[in-house]
Amino acid sequence: MLKAINPTVKFIAILVPGVLLSFVYDVFTPLVYLIFLIVVTFTFSDISYKKWIRLFVPFMLFALGFGWTAALYTNESFAGGTILFEFWVMKLTVGGIQTGISISLRSLCFFAMSLLFIFTTDTTKFMISLIHQCKVPPKIAYGIIAGYRFLPVFRHELQILRKAHQIRGMNRLKGIKGKIKQFQRYSIPLLANGIRKAERVAIAMESKGFTGDWKRTYYYQMTVLKRDWLFLTMMVGMFFIIALLAYQFGYLQIFSRKL
Repeated sequence: MLKAINPTVKFIAILVPGVLLSFVYDVFTPLVYLIFLIVVTFTFSDISYKKWIRLFVPFMLFALGFGWTAALYTNESFAGGTILFEFWVMKLTVGGIQTGISISLRSLCFFAMSLLFIFTTDTTKFMISLIHQCKVPPKIAYGIIAGYRFLPVFRHELQILRKAHQIRGMNRLKGIKGKIKQFQRYSIPLLANGIRKAERVAIAMESKGFTGDWKRTYYYQMTVLKRDWLFLTMMVGMFFIIALLAYQFGYLQIFSRKL
């Protein structure tokens, strides 16, 4: 299961192919890697199909927009081939369409990797693994954890403030000045409550003996196991295998140069 993989190793296993994909401009490589990501996501995790599709489908519209814009306004070095459509500064060519499709598929790969990491990673374990494997100072890591825990609290308090304003007859204001005034109504109480909560958390952590020292005990002991290295090898190795196949078939394109 992907949830058992060390979060830091999982992050690297997603980051490296993501960086490599940014250099690829053919259609074959991101398409096949996207299929691979979808297979890995649903084979090695218990992510709900409906939830994943509900989040993934809206992003397809953004990816389509990225691709269409790139196809119309692509660089001259990418816009090769027959001209299919031309109007004013817009020119659609075969090379532009290929570049647009590649960018759309690459964007979908990035989002699929993000969903894989978000749905299969515990935030606390990720921070602990950064302390153990990446030597991130405990003060920074625990500060990020505390801030992340405050987000649902702030959202709940914002809902309470809105309901309280509605009860008092303070409806939402229109216009730019109204939006600024409404922002002040919400931000000042939230900021005051946030400062009070931060002080309480700091006092509680100090009372429990938290000093930010490296020599401390941890509830979670994050280590890198064989399965973590296998996952990293699979994610990165599959990209190179797909790139090699694209090269063999004559599809691989690094930037505007076809290999």
